[in-house]
This record gives sequence, structure tokens and C-alpha cells, in this order.
Amino acid sequence: MTDARLRHGRASLALSFFVQGVTFALLVTRIPAIQDRYGISDGLLPVFLAAVPILAGVGSVVTEKVVARVRPRVVLRWAQPLVLLALLGVGAGSEVWEAALALGVFGLAVGALDASMNMMGVSLQRAYGRSIMLGFHAAFSLGGIAGASMAWAGAHWDLSLLVSYLPAVVVLLPVAFIGSRWYVEGKQEEELQGEARGKAGSVSFKLLMPLCLVMCFAYIGDSTVSNWSAKYLQDVLGSSEQLSTVPYNVYMVTTLLGRAVGDFGVRRFGAVAVVRSGSVLAAAGFGVVALAGGAWVGMLGFTMLGLGLCVVVPQTFAAAGRMFPGASDSAIARLNIFNYVGFLVGSPLVGALGDAWSYRGAMLVPMVLVLATLVYAKSFGAEPARYGGGHERPRTVDVG
Repeated sequence: MTDARLRHGRASLALSFFVQGVTFALLVTRIPAIQDRYGISDGLLPVFLAAVPILAGVGSVVTEKVVARVRPRVVLRWAQPLVLLALLGVGAGSEVWEAALALGVFGLAVGALDASMNMMGVSLQRAYGRSIMLGFHAAFSLGGIAGASMAWAGAHWDLSLLVSYLPAVVVLLPVAFIGSRWYVEGKQEEELQGEARGKAGSVSFKLLMPLCLVMCFAYIGDSTVSNWSAKYLQDVLGSSEQLSTVPYNVYMVTTLLGRAVGDFGVRRFGAVAVVRSGSVLAAAGFGVVALAGGAWVGMLGFTMLGLGLCVVVPQTFAAAGRMFPGASDSAIARLNIFNYVGFLVGSPLVGALGDAWSYRGAMLVPMVLVLATLVYAKSFGAEPARYGGGHERPRTVDVG
């Protein structure tokens, strides 16, 4: 495979991550508007919110079966347009059943999308022979910032959901579909997957479980920030309503910055050291948030959280690919389910503890869970983990 094809494949996959970041942010940041448009009660809203990650988990499981017959790039090529159209459907409907249908399609498609994107990222990383996964997730973070900004503009000017979503879909849908022409996967990956095609049983769940737990813990931490940072700053630390919207934006920006430089850290120090450092920094961030005496100290904690947590998820996917080089697609599809488990568990857990105990105390729970990642850090350091190291094949490709 030529260097040019790998560069084009890397750029097109990064574009896919960016588009998904925009799409997901446009959905989750306009949940209050979706609730108002469809008249969804406060009691019914959690059912809708839980259904999306549950169906995404189903989509990830189905993708594991599908990629035993077709390549992940084929799944991604069709899943991404479906996610965009489902988002448009959420904005275009008027009846509750229409919202349920659109969100159901969104959940199933996003599970396939997340799984196939990360399968391809691991494949390209193997072809490159060095860490590039954090760069793809940096593109997702950049898309999230762009999508959240679009959502803010829509809310600021009181635009309808359809008017807010339509321009993004009109632009991103053809861009994503055209960009999919350049999707590639490493030759070595195709050979390895060919040997294990249809042999999902070659993935040992016992070996994969530490990475599954790390993924779950990371998303419990992430969902805590996305769902509770504004309320915590305003109700616990006494900030203004405007200031309470800042922590999540700060978190997203620091996530982008951390991922933008994270691959260099992995190449220099190895995945184990990067994951350990990120876990300690994230746990310290939760500690600062829990003990903060004012809003600005609280925002410092959320900044630390973004810089620490941002490296964990991409490296978890990469570690699964290294752990099962002949069946990485199956491993990643199964691991991806715990993304949604963490998302489902995190917000209700913190909310329940906050109501029953205190929100300061509730912040200590994700802190402990993130620290538990240190126990499993060795799972990130399987022999071929440090690309370009002594255990790795000679680097014959170095592009981009």
C-alpha cells in the first residue's frame, strides 16, 4: 500500500470522526429543545435518553457480526449518512412516535458507526506502525466543539430544531459520503482479519474484561462532566448561570488539546505511562472539584479532568487491537459496548448520590473509579504495545 493511500485514508477517517463529533453534539446539546418540541414529560425523558445508548450497544453487537462478512469501511460508509439523516428526522418530526423512531435509528446507527470507525482507526495505526488513534479522537472533539457552537447559535436565535440541523446535514452528508471513497485499511490488518474472519470466539472475554472496565470507568467520568458540571458549579459552588455553562466547553477544549498531542506522548513514553498519567490527573481533577471552595477552582478541576480523561478511551481501543491482532474487529465491537454502559451508569449514579448524600461526595465516586484504571494499566502494555519498539515489526511506513 502506498504512502499516499495511507495519508488519504487517515485524512478521510479523521473527517468521519469530525462529522460524528458535530452530529452527536448537535443532538445532546439540544435535548431540552427536543423535549419541548415533542412534549416529552420529565418522567418519560430518561426513557428516551437511556434508549439511545442501549440501542447503540445493540448496533455495536450487530456490527461485530456484519464485519465477519464485509469490511468495516463498508459499514462506516453507510452508517454515517444514516446517523445524519436520523438527526434530521429528530428535528423534522412533530409526534412522540416520530421522535422515538428517529432516536431509535440514531442509536442503532451510531453504535455501528462508533464500532466501525474505531476498527478502522486500529487498522490504520497498525499500518502506520505508530500511535495515531488519539489524533482521530481529537478530530471528534473538534467536531464536538463545532457542533456545540452551532447548537448554541440555534438556541440563542431561537431557531427550530429543523432549521438548526438542516444546514449541518446538507453540508456534512455529501462531505462524509465523498470522503468515504478514500477509506483504507492496512494490508497487514486485512491479512490478520482474514485468518480470523468469523471466529469471534478467538476473543477471550476474560482477557478483554480489564479494558472493558477501563472503558466503562472513563465514560462514567465523561458523563459526569457532561451532565452535572453546570449544575454543580451553579448549585454547589454558587456561580452565575452564564458561568455554569463554561466548564463543559473548557472540558471539550482541553480534551481536544490533550488528544492533539497525546500520540506524541505514546510514541515517546508508551501507552502504559500515558494512561497512568491521564488517570492520576483525571482523579486529581475530580478531587479538586469535590473540594473546591469557589467556581474558578471548580473550573480548574474540570480542566484537569479534560486533560486526563482524554487519553484513556483512544488508548483502550488501541490496546484491544494489539491484544487480539487477529480478531481486533470483534474485540473493538465488544469493547465499544462498555462505552454506552458507562454513559448509562454515570449520570444516574452521580445524580442519585447527589440527592441522597451530597454532590461533593458524589464526585468522589468517579474519582475512585478513574483511579482504578491504574490497576489495569498493564493491559495497555502488551508486547507489541509500543509501536516502533523492540517488539514491533520494522517500520516500513511512516506517513502523515
